Amino acid sequence: MTYTFIGKDPESDVNGCPAVWVDDNRRLLVQGLRAGEDAQARTAADSPRAEDETLIVLESRMIPLLKEAIRVAESG
Repeated sequence: MTYTFIGKDPESDVNGCPAVWVDDNRRLLVQGLRAGEDAQARTAADSPRAEDETLIVLESRMIPLLKEAIRVAESG
């Protein structure tokens, strides 16, 4: 499996920054901050999370990277 690095949050430090990749199966991989307990609780009613899932938060400045990741995934 290979992962195409799309980019990372331009305003983050070198370590632990939000980032986006696309894999060979055209899936998006997203790294971000784990959402707080309040957000976890308020959103669980809409879509309960499985044990291996978590809710992450991305700043709006990550939108261009997500759009690029979608473009790459859709181009196959």
